[in-house]
Amino acid sequence: MLTDPEFLKRLETLFLLTRKVLGGSMRADRRSMRKGSGINFADYAEYHPGDDYRHVDWNIYGRLEALVVKLYELEEDVTVHFLLDCSRSMESKFLFARQVVAALAYIALSCHDKVCIHSVADTLSPLLRPAHGRGKVFPMLRSLEDAPLVGSTTDLTGCARTFQQQVKRPGVCVLVSDFLVPDGYAEAIKLLRWARHDVFCIQTLDRAETGCNWKGDVELECIESGARRKVTITASEVARYADAVREWNDGLKSECARRGVGFVQAYSEMPFDRVVEVILRKGGLVA
Repeated sequence: MLTDPEFLKRLETLFLLTRKVLGGSMRADRRSMRKGSGINFADYAEYHPGDDYRHVDWNIYGRLEALVVKLYELEEDVTVHFLLDCSRSMESKFLFARQVVAALAYIALSCHDKVCIHSVADTLSPLLRPAHGRGKVFPMLRSLEDAPLVGSTTDLTGCARTFQQQVKRPGVCVLVSDFLVPDGYAEAIKLLRWARHDVFCIQTLDRAETGCNWKGDVELECIESGARRKVTITASEVARYADAVREWNDGLKSECARRGVGFVQAYSEMPFDRVVEVILRKGGLVA
């Protein structure tokens, strides 16, 4: 499955594409507001004994007879957090979603970023603790391969709030879900952006869920909670269902655009590497 040699070969091909398209970085460069001896010029400061004399701006000294030093932005390592929807509504899309996460995490590890993977359902739980370097590829793949479907609902907002409390340092946050959640997705996205994370949403869908082929008197059961309801489905209800799904998904896309969040929608019958390639060619994990 996720540790098969053929799958690993496809991951390496995607990493080579990353190096070609993005110069070998998914989103590794993060400029700090702290000043230091980085590469990008930030500001000037008055020279004090003990400062690195190599950063003195001698041109300014020649004009103004003032000793000032150049300050530079520090570039800090970024942690890429994957929030993977492991609720039971993901059953038909779960392998596909894990393949996408595996590919992006493989690229991040190969680019020397830190990677964490979290399970999202009724609660937030860890699948992979902070990992760094290509030596952590197999533990990452095994954690995804062994990930179970859990919970009796999808509390996306509650999981986002827990994540916000546990992860204080801003990073890149990749949320992989069908986003078909009882309480909506807007509050969760807002919480993640409010915590200054760079957020990227990948909506994984099963095409069979976007339409309704049933008619007549049926009894429906919620795949997550097990709750049952008897309904009568007519042609009118079928049309309303399709419109509601379309409106819901369009709303997600609009919410991501409004919040400055990257967004990709993918159906589970698509090859996972094609989806990752689209993300790469769009510029990586950016809005």
